[in-house]
Amino acid sequence: MTVRLYNTLTGRVEELAPSDGEELRMYVCGLTVYSRGHIGNFRTFVATDLLRRTLRYEGMRVREVMNITDVDDRIIQLATERGVGLEEFTAEHIKTFEEDRATLRMEPPELVPRATEHIPEMIALVQRLEERGCAYRADGSVYFRVESFPEYGKLSGIDLSDTPEGARVDTDKYDKENARDFVLWKAKAGEPDWAQWDAPFGRGRPGWHLECSAMGMKYLGESFDLHCGGVDLAFPHHENEIAQSCGATQGPFARHWMHVEHLLIENETMSKSKGNDFKIPEVIARGHKPDAIRYLLSSAHYRKQLNFTWDGLSQAAAALDRIHGFVERLGEIEADGGAGEAAREMVDKANAAFSAALCDDLNTSEALAAVHGLVHAGNGLLASGEATRGDAECLAQQIDRMDEVFAVFRPESEGQMNALEQTCFDERQEARRSRDFARADVLRAELEAMGILVEDSPKGTRWRRKR
Repeated sequence: MTVRLYNTLTGRVEELAPSDGEELRMYVCGLTVYSRGHIGNFRTFVATDLLRRTLRYEGMRVREVMNITDVDDRIIQLATERGVGLEEFTAEHIKTFEEDRATLRMEPPELVPRATEHIPEMIALVQRLEERGCAYRADGSVYFRVESFPEYGKLSGIDLSDTPEGARVDTDKYDKENARDFVLWKAKAGEPDWAQWDAPFGRGRPGWHLECSAMGMKYLGESFDLHCGGVDLAFPHHENEIAQSCGATQGPFARHWMHVEHLLIENETMSKSKGNDFKIPEVIARGHKPDAIRYLLSSAHYRKQLNFTWDGLSQAAAALDRIHGFVERLGEIEADGGAGEAAREMVDKANAAFSAALCDDLNTSEALAAVHGLVHAGNGLLASGEATRGDAECLAQQIDRMDEVFAVFRPESEGQMNALEQTCFDERQEARRSRDFARADVLRAELEAMGILVEDSPKGTRWRRKR
């Protein structure tokens, strides 16, 4: 089927397909690694993972680039306070980001480039902008001249006379030509040497917006198919990306833009000051499983605010139990026979509804309704006592096919841990080898909170899940 997705740039739901007819090139704004990602970040990342999986479900090849921002004001400040360098500070947060993505069963992008590994590309982009008269120098920094790009504001619909409240904008105090101009290259006195690089226009570091343009164009081409991120990035980040990219190339940048709405926590905005910026391990420590977290994050349309509640997580777990129970009952069917007409009709109806929902602007709530509709109808067939192994196989294959998108319909194996559990278990093993028994006890408690019971014996450490 044709995949159609809302395009923030045009304000319409439009066909999304590879411009070269072969591979859809997709860029996702990743995490700024000054701390562990919170559940709001993962609302966006799960949505883009669902889109990626949907495109592949519909037969497309996808090339995804997700950047890592590993240098910015907060990172430098926190690393300096801790007394460590940039790479050492960001490494731990990159590691936990990878763990959390694996825990939520997200597919790895084809490329996950880091900003600090692409300084030459950023410098070259600034030079192109200077050559075209789109950039100028002031007090050692380089700024983009917004008035050089007449279409500035088209993505977000921003009125340049009124900057949106809460927008992430430059806070430097340098002598800019225009207050709306944004920084491309920062020269900040007093910053550590490890946060600066040599450039033709002076020693400094890239501005936040510059990295995505440089890396997107390097790995996907100067014009590519799709750019994704949270709705809070539309202005100024994505608006600035478009301006500097088009300013340098004199051509189009990303032709389709996807923005994921905010996550609420118990009907409140999420913030560190409220103490509700929950991390994935914190949610799991409260007794919730990763598949329920992913299910809840998938349950609302990406363009609608999602209210994340503890009751909602319990309801997500109950919904998954119904699906998992159905899958287990299918495996218990022993009657010989091929797939009958009733089972095939159920599958065809569910698959058509499932695909149509996903292709209609990634309507995940309707797609999940198709899954539950199949489960309900299938349970009716099982209750009749007339189901055969062929019926069961037909139904199970369709559940597996749908799970290629949602990645939660098969129960977690008793025989393996998820990525977060395995990391905690491995750290405990290392603590025991180092005879750091206090740390091992702390990690044992964390594992128990995740539902993993460990038992140490002379023959080694065994584990099992709580019943």
